[in-house]
Amino acid sequence: MMEKRLTVGIGDMKFTRENGQIITYALGSCIGISFYDPVLRLGALLHIMLPERNNQGDPKIYKYADSGIQETLRKLSAFGLVKRRTVVKIAGGAKMFDIKGSADFGNIGQRNTDMVKRILSQEQLRIQASDTGGSYARTMLLDVSNGDVAIRTVGKPEKHL
Repeated sequence: MMEKRLTVGIGDMKFTRENGQIITYALGSCIGISFYDPVLRLGALLHIMLPERNNQGDPKIYKYADSGIQETLRKLSAFGLVKRRTVVKIAGGAKMFDIKGSADFGNIGQRNTDMVKRILSQEQLRIQASDTGGSYARTMLLDVSNGDVAIRTVGKPEKHL
């Protein structure tokens, strides 16, 4: 049997249960957030780009940390996800560009990381592991059969969170 593999684009979210892998590429200043309920073997991977959704008319809710996390939790809860046993891991939030004179824009990765941590904390979800910061892009892969999260970076050994 071929194991299913779901690819999450930028500003998107995918979830599945039992088995399969969910992967997202090019996590630079973006953050990948994996949610995993080990009892249900229900897993999701969210790829956010920006800290908050200021334009409520923007239909891309998964693009933002605030609306993306809330919508992911809403969907997973419908499938029985229980917050207190949910394992959350995050990766990304790199400082990809050093823009002179624009420190705020230049460190969108840090702002994303801070916002993701704040929202997860408000939702009473503990981050079990993270691989954030630095100045390089990452690929994040969630194995839904066991909750393992692998981080792949060009020129570095694969890391398991």
